Amino acid sequence: MTMDPKYKKLFRCLLLDAVGMTSAAIPIMDVVWAPVAASISYKMFGERRGKYTSLITFMEELLPATDMVPSFTIFWVLFDLLGIGKQKAAATESGFPQMK
Repeated sequence: MTMDPKYKKLFRCLLLDAVGMTSAAIPIMDVVWAPVAASISYKMFGERRGKYTSLITFMEELLPATDMVPSFTIFWVLFDLLGIGKQKAAATESGFPQMK
């Protein structure tokens, strides 16, 4: 029995959020983890949405007292579970203008 790829991605998001939360215990780890997490976020959520998710993830990991925010999981819920931005992205990526 194989797991749905969408839920494999959720598992990865939960794992990455756990790593980010542990960096709260070791503040110097934030300096290393912030750019790594931003890069992973960019690759995980695609080029279009990844620009924004990576910036938010980077800032969330660097700012004090925000390590407990599960940003990867929040992005998964928004983009993969709720599908926010998928219809618009599909229409503009096809090269056809959107109809109103």
